[in-house]
Amino acid sequence: MQLLKSFITASLLFCLMQSFSGCLSYFEPYKTEPARLGAKSSSNKELKNLPKPKEKIVAAVYKFRDQTGQYKSAASGASWSTAVTQGATSILLEALEESNWFIPIEREGLSNLLNERKIIRSSRANFKGADGQDLPPLPPLLYAGILLEGGIISYETNVITGGVGAKYFGAGASGQYNQDRVTIYLRAISTQNGRVLKTVYTSKTILSQLVDVGLFRYVEFKRLLEIEAGYSYNEPPQMCVTAAIDKAVHSLIIEGIVDGLWELENPDDRLADAILNYREEKIDNDETDYLMNNLEDEQRGLFAIGLKGGVQKYKGDYPGSEDKPSLGFTISARYNPNLFFGLTLAREKLSDGKNFTTTLRTAELQMTYNLFGHSQFTPNVIAGAGVLNISDFNKKGKLTTLEDRWLPVVFTGVGVEYLVLNNFGINALVDYHYILSDKVDGSDYGKINDYYWGIRFGAKFYITP
Repeated sequence: MQLLKSFITASLLFCLMQSFSGCLSYFEPYKTEPARLGAKSSSNKELKNLPKPKEKIVAAVYKFRDQTGQYKSAASGASWSTAVTQGATSILLEALEESNWFIPIEREGLSNLLNERKIIRSSRANFKGADGQDLPPLPPLLYAGILLEGGIISYETNVITGGVGAKYFGAGASGQYNQDRVTIYLRAISTQNGRVLKTVYTSKTILSQLVDVGLFRYVEFKRLLEIEAGYSYNEPPQMCVTAAIDKAVHSLIIEGIVDGLWELENPDDRLADAILNYREEKIDNDETDYLMNNLEDEQRGLFAIGLKGGVQKYKGDYPGSEDKPSLGFTISARYNPNLFFGLTLAREKLSDGKNFTTTLRTAELQMTYNLFGHSQFTPNVIAGAGVLNISDFNKKGKLTTLEDRWLPVVFTGVGVEYLVLNNFGINALVDYHYILSDKVDGSDYGKINDYYWGIRFGAKFYITP
């Protein structure tokens, strides 16, 4: 029975960590697979849905290369593998072809092409055709109307990192994630006069996640149970580079249409969904920082009301402790996108499980600082002070005066908040309340005042008048 309970505990922790991390919800066994067509990037569909051009543009790409000079990070020693693909030219040529806007011509391997043409001309000069006549000369090579230049100009590692974990009596689980970013620049140059017609740049995040769970516990005398499981997911950098290049080509085409650099087959397509959606995206992008947080549209409203509930554990003059429930109501106002000031009214209980149980009514002024005020998800820190009222007391409580029922308290805590909707968020918090009195348990012993820890979950509704 104990073994079964331990296994169930580990399984529940593992499922919980899966929901926190947002990772894949299943394990796929190792197996060999046949070759398949290459996967398309997330931006490829947008690229293919562009309106048709009046005439395709002949484009040349000599070298679209990695300009970061970065190598893969290694836990120990040096790694000579590059951080991003060195085949970006091939990726760009495929994107140009799939857009149906360009006729890409070979320039990266131009020397090979010219050598092959020399061999053909030599063969045609020395041999005649099947009919005994001289073979016709080779047609001329296509020349480009525009050159496409640029490259992969940056690869930032660990732009965002984080994780969560918990352990209890040998059973635990944890999740970690980190986010890298690759940035692409692409420019179109006129071959007639060398003018830079248009420059665009795009970026794509690269996500890595790790989830693991373990159990380490003696289930019987001299019988140790140890369970470990986990998986990781690393977004392929090559696919991220492909997505960024597809997006860059898509942006270049639409920017050229808007600026009149090239024409549409149907002039009415200037109002096509693809172009209108891009314009909206560009407006939103102008109001977004490098972490993709909207700086103009305040994620959190001017005022907030919310409910929170949880459990708390007493620490004081008595050795025991018992988890007791709490329920509270909060109102707050925004000072700036990161800082909120508010009032919390709550009803709580404290007990050591044997000597006393008391009900508290608390009123607290608090300050909440959100680390990422514009972000949908943000860690936060709270601090404040208030007063608690002991409304009832039983068992061995010794409160006799009215003054003993009103006690000052200070507190601090850390938590997280996630906006499910623009005006509705859920949050979790771990806090520490230090009572500026040693009488909350009806006993006044020692030099350290009574205090209690709390774990709380809640929801907030934001209001913008």
